[in-house]
Amino acid sequence: MLSGQLVRRLVSMATRVCLSPGSAGSGTVGPVEATIRAKLEQALSPEVLELRNESSGHAVPPGSETHFRVAVVSSRFEGMNLLQRHRLIHETLSEELAGPVHALAIQARTPTQWKENSQMDTSPPCLGGNKKTR
Repeated sequence: MLSGQLVRRLVSMATRVCLSPGSAGSGTVGPVEATIRAKLEQALSPEVLELRNESSGHAVPPGSETHFRVAVVSSRFEGMNLLQRHRLIHETLSEELAGPVHALAIQARTPTQWKENSQMDTSPPCLGGNKKTR
């Protein structure tokens, strides 16, 4: 687990990491979000890292950290196809994806691709319920 001091230092690295509202838009960063940021920063040295906790838009308890959207811009992605990029991110976050994280939407781009389109996608609204009730 990451120490509080390391988490604060990583979160404050706003020159390379674009901060987004934390858990449920409360302005705080939860432990899962902080861990995701730290692992992606360490593994990919991204030029841009945008991370959104979208859990509040889903049928989960307030303050949950289960649904995330990430945009990662890294030169490490040069020469990789989209599937290879997603696999790299999934490998980096394997512990979180096996546990607390239920959904992770990924945008993985090279710096050149990000310059062409620096928009972070938006997720569709949650339909709630389960398959049996739809």
